[in-house]
Order: sequence, then structure tokens, then C-alpha cells
Amino acid sequence: MMNSIKRALLAGVGAALITKEKAEETLNDFVQQGRISADDAKVMARQLAKDSKKEFAAVRSDVEDKLLDLTRRAGAEAQTRIAALEAKVAELQRQKQAAARPPVGRPKAKARGA
Repeated sequence: MMNSIKRALLAGVGAALITKEKAEETLNDFVQQGRISADDAKVMARQLAKDSKKEFAAVRSDVEDKLLDLTRRAGAEAQTRIAALEAKVAELQRQKQAAARPPVGRPKAKARGA
């Protein structure tokens, strides 16, 4: 499970890098075409980087929260299952001990006068 999460996060980081490269490429094209100035492109690039960092931090926090919640739930479920198994083992041990005891009854009388 952890490998899957790790791969998903790495894929997200890879996508972010590609997006950054594409954004820079697009901004450079706009500068070359005269649509925006180089200064405006720098401002836009900085703003995109800033927004991306905020978004990454938010997603990271959300993923961490969900992982912690899953870990807690899995731990609680495991504890419940362990307690049920311990109760079952204790019951089986009681049954085994009860079956091993001799039946409760009157003691046999000793023979007299031999």
C-alpha cells in the first residue's frame, strides 16, 4: 500500500515539474511573440510557482491526514479483532479444562474387612 502511495505522490511531483516546464515554455513563447513583456512573464512565473507550492502543501497535508486516519482505523480494527480472538482462546481453554476434570460425584467407598 505504501508503495502505491509513494508512486502516486511521485507521479504528482513529476506532473508538477512537467507543468512548470510547460508554463515556462508558454511564457517564453508569449514573450517572443510580443504578447507580454519579459518582466510580466517573470511575475507570472513567480506567481505560478507560489500558487503551486501552496497547492502542493495543501495536497500533502490532506494526504498525511488521510494516511494517519487510515492507520488509526486499521489499528483500532486490529485491536478489536485481537480482543475477540483472545476471548475465544480463553473460552476454548475453559472448555478444555472442564473436559479434562473428572466428573464431580460421590467418592467411592473403601472396602472393609479384608
